Amino acid sequence: MATVNFSVPDEVKDRFNRAFAGQNKSQIIAALMIRAVEEQALKKRRARAIDALLRRRAARPTVSSAQVRKARNEGRS
Repeated sequence: MATVNFSVPDEVKDRFNRAFAGQNKSQIIAALMIRAVEEQALKKRRARAIDALLRRRAARPTVSSAQVRKARNEGRS
């Protein structure tokens, strides 16, 4: 098991200690760290997905408003 040392403002430490009084603070910090890692991974996956969509969109041919209107009208007939 590793030991980590972080500096936080006293107010944050005091609020944390009050909020989690009587609980295993190491376990809480570990759970928060895991959550932060998972959120960061999700953020990276989302960014890659957005980039892929934008690349695909750039590769598509552009269609004018008139062409869209014509296709809609043809589809309704």
